[in-house]
Amino acid sequence: MGTYQRLPVAFESGSGAWLYDQQGNKYLDALGGIAVCALGHAHPDVAQALADQAGKLIHTSNLYEIPLQESLARELCALSGFSKAFFNNSGAEANETAIKICRKYAHANGMDDPVIVVMNGSFHGRTLATLTATGNDKHKAGFSPLPAGFHHVPYNDISALEALQNGPLQVAAVMLEPVLGEGGIVVPDKGFLQQVGALCQRNDWLMVVDEVQTGMCRTGKWFAFQHENVRPDVMTLAKSLANGVPIGACLAGDKAAAPMTPGSHGSTFGGNPLAARAALAVIHFMKANQLDRRAAELGGAMLDQLRRNLQGVSGVAEVRGKGLMLGIELEKDCGELVSKALDQHLLINVTAGKVVRLLPPLIISDGEAEQIVTTVCTLIKNYLAG
Repeated sequence: MGTYQRLPVAFESGSGAWLYDQQGNKYLDALGGIAVCALGHAHPDVAQALADQAGKLIHTSNLYEIPLQESLARELCALSGFSKAFFNNSGAEANETAIKICRKYAHANGMDDPVIVVMNGSFHGRTLATLTATGNDKHKAGFSPLPAGFHHVPYNDISALEALQNGPLQVAAVMLEPVLGEGGIVVPDKGFLQQVGALCQRNDWLMVVDEVQTGMCRTGKWFAFQHENVRPDVMTLAKSLANGVPIGACLAGDKAAAPMTPGSHGSTFGGNPLAARAALAVIHFMKANQLDRRAAELGGAMLDQLRRNLQGVSGVAEVRGKGLMLGIELEKDCGELVSKALDQHLLINVTAGKVVRLLPPLIISDGEAEQIVTTVCTLIKNYLAG
């Protein structure tokens, strides 16, 4: 179907932060499959885990115990502080699970018309419910009627949330990204997440963090909410969890997960042995190599370099980021920079119309990081000068 505007290149192989097209040309990947390939391409640990597991057992279904899935759940809960896990196949599905948890919790607590508060500029997926939760009207065009039960407020505005206390809405939960990804790498004010958590606790609202893009060491912590003193009730993951093997996860505390009983949710493929084995290989490598610290240090260095190189450049609105999640906002739309970068054998992305988004693999070297910064800054300066 005509759902993608693909770039004129096809990749045949990859190694680390590099991809090779069908003609053997190499490209430096500063997008990582949109924050998916955190360990780069053809990572030997993941490849070995997949090959070994494929020769043993790929799928049985969740009608039976799956020890690898249980091991993965224990690893993620130990890293995050949650107590329960549900596995599916994508970020959108993980967010659907979170939405169902919020509604089940609300009905178990006497709400007959529960509302989930979501944020302008957010992106939670392309299913009908996650599309409704998404704070971008462009994605919703042509898909009405959309499900009810969502209320949008401005991002990074605690007063807008406080205004909902004791109001007419039966608020069940607040759902947000710790850093807006598709929305333009928007980093909220320090303390915002903590304020949201305190507000939710006071009002017995569930706090849901969508860490599909921010999770798994991307921002310099295992999960972005860990930058602040806050304990959400629900968290969603996907993207880099298995380095490209489709898997999503929804983690929750006991309170939020309690109403989810047998039959209330399910997934045929979710958390099967192959996907779980790949995710375990990713986690073990990230832990052994402290990729949370590496992302924090290298991301901070890249952010400083980008700011220095672009300081005073007319047409650059802001350079921002957290860990290896970086955005350069221009004062005009700049979608054509994607193809200009491709011509320079660099893979980048433009989101929210005018934000150059960089999500490189967490395993990039200092030299590769410097090459990304230099090429991107040159492209932006030439584009704005033209």
